[in-house]
Amino acid sequence: MDRKIYYSFHEIPFGRDYFYLKPKLRFSREEIKELLISIIVLTIAFSIVTSFPYYSSFYLFIPISFLAVITAFACHEIAHKYMGIKYGYWSEYRMFPQGLLFALLLSFAGFLFAAPGAVMIYGMPSLEESGKISAAGPTANIGVAILFLIIFELTNLQIARAIAFVNIFLAFFNLLPFGPLDGRKIFAWNLQVWVAMLIISLLLLLIVF
Repeated sequence: MDRKIYYSFHEIPFGRDYFYLKPKLRFSREEIKELLISIIVLTIAFSIVTSFPYYSSFYLFIPISFLAVITAFACHEIAHKYMGIKYGYWSEYRMFPQGLLFALLLSFAGFLFAAPGAVMIYGMPSLEESGKISAAGPTANIGVAILFLIIFELTNLQIARAIAFVNIFLAFFNLLPFGPLDGRKIFAWNLQVWVAMLIISLLLLLIVF
């Protein structure tokens, strides 16, 4: 009997017979949809925060907000996905509708605290695998921040400095060893790696400021 091959755990009809194929870096329709929704909502929320308290001009900040969200949020989640797939796990981004709504509402108060979603790992990764998958997100943000700091030093473009700040702040925040944040899993896996990443993020924050 022919068996259908599933490339996304979202599409797997659990409870039925299916053939497991080692995943590759690809995106299902559902994942693309939820990533796009998250990017759009976060871009609007970030624009509102940037324009605070003159909300009527928020649309002027959409281009820079979009760049910040793409380089920080999207790169962060895709890095998690890539590392999860590298270890052979089905890894897909899933948005948290309540978190996105909360971020949008909170933006009108002049600050942004977002829990837009996360990459879901289907499987039982080891402590080391879980730590490395978690470290991929902040590492991507640190890399992007360094790149845009170099661009800022060469061009003095303030947009480059702003993008660097958003990325390094996201890295630092996610490295806090609490709750569902990446830092808790990295801390549990390797204390030295966690300390090194935290120090690097703090130094970069000081440089941006």
